[in-house]
Amino acid sequence: MSEDLDLVLEYTESSMKKAIAHLETELTKIRAGKASPGMLDGLTVDYYGAPTPINQVANITVLDARTISIQPWEKKMLAQIERSIMGGNIGVTPQNDGSQIRLFMPPLTEERRRELFKRASGEGEQSKVAIRNLRREGIEEIKKLQKDGLSEDEAKDAEKLVQEITDRHILLVDKHLAAKEKEMMSV
Repeated sequence: MSEDLDLVLEYTESSMKKAIAHLETELTKIRAGKASPGMLDGLTVDYYGAPTPINQVANITVLDARTISIQPWEKKMLAQIERSIMGGNIGVTPQNDGSQIRLFMPPLTEERRRELFKRASGEGEQSKVAIRNLRREGIEEIKKLQKDGLSEDEAKDAEKLVQEITDRHILLVDKHLAAKEKEMMSV
């Protein structure tokens, strides 16, 4: 196969891997009833004028399956961390005792579990759409190469490869969603 064709295939596969990595990140943000420091990823506080992730201004520990403790390195950060958690809409109300913040995860109701799984499914569907769009772009690039002199057989083989890569990544999305559903639905 030509060098250009190899580049198209490499780019398509690496982009699909990025879509899977993004899905994994988004799924960790969806609470499954267990306390996880990953729930606070993406939340920032104003630390001397710079937006800083909470895990860079405080120790975050999981005390038990339903409790997270956040101990800031500077006491004046307590109120800002508390505001960030409230504004982050993670579904938990922080409890501030003056030296640390505790997050108590309420047990999930069946309805809430289904709602969270629906959100996870939405993330999975977005990933599948992104993967399919990447497949379409890859095939368009192959067709451009075919117009520039790539043989029809090589083009067909490359399109088959792109489809196989796509199928593999769609299957990965389904596996991640199945694992998340199992995690969410187990009490």
